[in-house]
Amino acid sequence: MSTLDRGPSLTDQAAQEIRNRIVRGQFQLGEPLSEIALANELGVSKTPVREALMVLKRQGLIEVHPQRGSFVFDMDASQVRKLSELREVLELAAIRMALATDRKALARQWADIVRKMRKALDADDTELYRTLDGGFHRALFELADNAYLLEAYEMIAFRVQALRNRLSLAPSLNVTSFEEHVRLAELVAGGEDDAATELMGRHIAATREHYLAAIKARGEEVPATALKGRRRAIRR
Repeated sequence: MSTLDRGPSLTDQAAQEIRNRIVRGQFQLGEPLSEIALANELGVSKTPVREALMVLKRQGLIEVHPQRGSFVFDMDASQVRKLSELREVLELAAIRMALATDRKALARQWADIVRKMRKALDADDTELYRTLDGGFHRALFELADNAYLLEAYEMIAFRVQALRNRLSLAPSLNVTSFEEHVRLAELVAGGEDDAATELMGRHIAATREHYLAAIKARGEEVPATALKGRRRAIRR
């Protein structure tokens, strides 16, 4: 992580840097975060780091435990299931609104993103692919023309992307995911609204089940003692 340039909003800069590391998977779920270490690494005082962590707490990326410190968010199977249920409600509403508001714009944006996703897969750039995956879904909310719906989505978007970057690592899953994104773009371009909406629901449901299986496997691989050690209290 590069040292931050001093400017009028060090808190925003710090929040952006820490958020990027969480979303990209550079910090592990449940990992303790030291204000002192982050401040030294970013080249700022503890104050903007502490304020940045509060911003990220409101976005659901940080958990703050009194007398223990700050930790990267973590989610168990039940929480992932509920987050996926909310995501499904929001995205199905968004695709209906986007189709009604500007089908042509959605078809153009999705076609462009799918082309970029294909190039990312061909180049074996899985990080870029997952970023484009997130952009594919966000396009629905930007074109739905409903600020409140977009605001609701943004409350979970970073957590969804963070999970995508940790739990969607299997190459075979990327291939299946890409095929579904291609088909979604084709259905929208062809005016098949009902089929596109139905496929979107199946796509999100399949992703949820994959995440749950990945969480189960992760729990079986990590000994309980290691988890306790990872969540140890840290000096702030």
